[in-house]
Amino acid sequence: MNEIVALSAIKIRDLVESNGLSCVEVLEAFISQYEHVNQQVNAIVTTSFEQAMDDAKQKDSKKDRSGILWGLPIAHKDLARTKGIKTTFGSVLFQSHVPTEDDYFIKRIKKEGAICIGKTNAPEFGAGSHTFNRVFGSTHNPYQIGRTCGGSSGGAAVALATRMLPIADGGDFGGSLRNPAAFCNVVGFRPSPGRVPNSVYGNLGSDLPTLGPMARSIDDVALLFSAMAGPVDGGYGMLDTPGHTFASVEAADLSKLRIAFTHDFGFLPVQRSVETVLNQFADTIENNGGQVTLATPNLLEAPDTFQTLRALEFCNRFGEFTPEQKLELKETIIWNTNKGMNLAIQEVLNARRMRATLIQRMNDFFKDYDLLIGPATQVLPFPIETEWVKDIRGVQMQSYIDWMSACTCISVVSTPALSLPAGFCDGLPVGAQLIAPIGQDRKLLSMAKAIEAITNYAEKLPNVS
Repeated sequence: MNEIVALSAIKIRDLVESNGLSCVEVLEAFISQYEHVNQQVNAIVTTSFEQAMDDAKQKDSKKDRSGILWGLPIAHKDLARTKGIKTTFGSVLFQSHVPTEDDYFIKRIKKEGAICIGKTNAPEFGAGSHTFNRVFGSTHNPYQIGRTCGGSSGGAAVALATRMLPIADGGDFGGSLRNPAAFCNVVGFRPSPGRVPNSVYGNLGSDLPTLGPMARSIDDVALLFSAMAGPVDGGYGMLDTPGHTFASVEAADLSKLRIAFTHDFGFLPVQRSVETVLNQFADTIENNGGQVTLATPNLLEAPDTFQTLRALEFCNRFGEFTPEQKLELKETIIWNTNKGMNLAIQEVLNARRMRATLIQRMNDFFKDYDLLIGPATQVLPFPIETEWVKDIRGVQMQSYIDWMSACTCISVVSTPALSLPAGFCDGLPVGAQLIAPIGQDRKLLSMAKAIEAITNYAEKLPNVS
């Protein structure tokens, strides 16, 4: 492995800024790493190396290198529109689609000096936490080829784990940043709704899907987040905090934190191996001065509430597809769309009322705690041939979403959450989900940094790197 690609994003940025490295040298190192490992994992599925090299050379010729991401290579998730670079959404309906405009957050990342080298793989239209599609095929978990990497930001997580990228972006509806981060031993951060502008092409009236950063460490996540976050004129539901305030965070004082811990949120089935790793993770925190209490908010109705609201979103998004287009959609998308089309108005109203109740329960819970730690996934990475998990410890999953409930429960209550590397079982990564009160994104990063410093599991590299 080239020593450049092993460096943190912040270190690379600092070296480029001080002329210790050129943008071209950095780019060449990451392209070389791509050529070395991508064929094994299929994480970066579209490349723009020639365009990236032109960009790198132009950046090297400039005296002003003030962009906070200056010279950092990045590949954008294949659900984000990138000007002049193929964007398929993982669908054969768009397999030749080349946008003429960038999504808004892409423009922000470019403005701060990052260099786009291509696109990372995602499930068809981002549906399901398993990265495969008919356009590019499956993305493999780098810790065990033949296992899933999760999704929908699966290509991004794998590219980070294998050091093909120092930073990556993604989106999270029901766990799409947290789940693949947990499966690939990196950090995936779902911020509070309103931190990052939603795509102008998406559903601007919804705060269930959010965009966010992925990286190998909390510091690097904060760096990318500072470029993505911040209000925008005309943005729906945007929070006022400028993005640059998140650029660096100090680790919290672990001894002063009131930490709640649950391995199952009180009712979810969780594989014993995952439960064991999470218990050890909590013990490590306690052995290093953390105050850990077994506790959980009551989220019993959260999975059904999420299912209803998600179905409504799928109806809005796919309900008007033509019969010919629907023939090209995978079965789970059709199921979720039909579920939305068959919703009664009372079901929607009940779900919205219950969501408000769940949010209030979470707010009340955080009167006694600063941080909640729970599972980011309920299972270990499963065989890549398995489309979705049907059974967890004898409990039958009724849909392709059920096995992700550890994440969907948190999506529905609007709190910021991230997945932090928490350990391994039989060589496969396990992630802990760290959750803070609504709007406390900076504090969450600060608390996570303190825990990261005593656990340090992200240092274990996959064999294919």
